[in-house]
Amino acid sequence: MSVWRFAPLGEAAWMARCELPDLALANRFAHALARALEASPAFEVLLGLRSVTVRFDPLSIEPESALVALQRICDQLEPAPEVVGHVHRVPVRYGGEAGPDLESAAQALGLTPAQLIALHTSQPWRVLMLGFAPGFAYLGPLPAVLHLPRRATPRPRVPAGSVAIAGGLTGIYPSELPGGWHLIGRTELTLFDAHREPPTWLQPGDAVLFVAL
Repeated sequence: MSVWRFAPLGEAAWMARCELPDLALANRFAHALARALEASPAFEVLLGLRSVTVRFDPLSIEPESALVALQRICDQLEPAPEVVGHVHRVPVRYGGEAGPDLESAAQALGLTPAQLIALHTSQPWRVLMLGFAPGFAYLGPLPAVLHLPRRATPRPRVPAGSVAIAGGLTGIYPSELPGGWHLIGRTELTLFDAHREPPTWLQPGDAVLFVAL
């Protein structure tokens, strides 16, 4: 039985979604599919957490033919390695003004702030995908003990460099943005610079190890 589900997105794209319940493994399959398709000039790919959007030119290839080719590639895939890029050390100042939600998040999780920090810095977290804003990396998956829903009321402005958790993931706001994740710390590193090549410091397949200051 295939672990993939395919859905048309208009007449010029398909979405391939890995249905495995394990998000970490599903994401590795999505990474493997994206890399396999990037080698083909016929397709343009957009990576999601457990899915890949595959765009094509309907004047050059019929949607049904594109689907057959996509299914054939999916059937031959092996999951990508855990980490295929760099492991980045990110220094973080936790709590206080830098992390105004640290104490409330820890309380909601049944932890002390120190325990939350220890878990958040306990291992490298994989860059699962980029999205939401340029340079915003979705990292994880976090262990169940750190799963926390988004804030009921998002903030209109979250400072650049804010380190946050929500929905079993963690991330770093690359610029001042609105956001509903729980802010537990802040880093001074620049994650996105339009004048840098590449402009996005973190790439899918990299990993981030948070280091408490």
